[in-house]
Amino acid sequence: MKKGYCGVIFVCLMTIVLTSCNSSESEDNSNRLDRILEEEKIIIGTTGDYKPFTYFNSETGQYEGYDIEVAQKLGEDLGVEVEFVETSWPTLMDDLLEDKFDIAMGGITRTLERQKSAHLSESYLDFGKAAIIREEDFDNYSSLEAIDQPEVKIGVNPGGTNEEFVTNNINDAEIIVHENNLEIPGKVSTGEVDVMITDSVEAILYAKEDDNLYAAFTIDTFTNEQMGYLMHQGDTEFHNWIELWMNEMKMDDEFQTLEEEWM
Repeated sequence: MKKGYCGVIFVCLMTIVLTSCNSSESEDNSNRLDRILEEEKIIIGTTGDYKPFTYFNSETGQYEGYDIEVAQKLGEDLGVEVEFVETSWPTLMDDLLEDKFDIAMGGITRTLERQKSAHLSESYLDFGKAAIIREEDFDNYSSLEAIDQPEVKIGVNPGGTNEEFVTNNINDAEIIVHENNLEIPGKVSTGEVDVMITDSVEAILYAKEDDNLYAAFTIDTFTNEQMGYLMHQGDTEFHNWIELWMNEMKMDDEFQTLEEEWM
């Protein structure tokens, strides 16, 4: 009788503990949207080095670009202030997990690896890996195999999907990792490096800005990928709000309007 009574007490205690844990977890997972609204501010992580999505203009001290305007629209529709926090491609996931921002925006590729530790929104743009080369080298670099030669220098920024693609697909060419993504197209133009592997949208942009450059493989891209916004796992209410907001942005052609402006 005593043993059975103790068993009942143990089950009751465990039920209380588990209920408390689940309640606490639920509160943790549901309070981000409430906190953003209560504090009237959303913190957005962005790299500031990836045109046309996010670019830090040192002259004005402001971030500019497609996703910067999207972020400002997000704040407007939430009715809150937008605060941008600098992150980088190598530290993007760590900065998110350290809760340095509520959401990361700025040309972020949706990947299964990132989804293991974070939550990625639905896509807002389809693209693929392409190459920035010099116009004069159009006939020399007709394929990835033609690029992957010992005499070819490939410039790439660290920590993102560009470096991952180069690492996984380039065996013979010389890989030169350059910290500042914004400077690599100029290095292709001057001949310091021969090729930059990047996203098709960025390749097209730089080819338009510099007559010496050519955006290769932008139609038949090396990969097929999508961009989305990076958030914390478990923030279900915030995720749901973002998804509905993105759907309304699409229905109102807001994304299309920004594409026409920036791309």
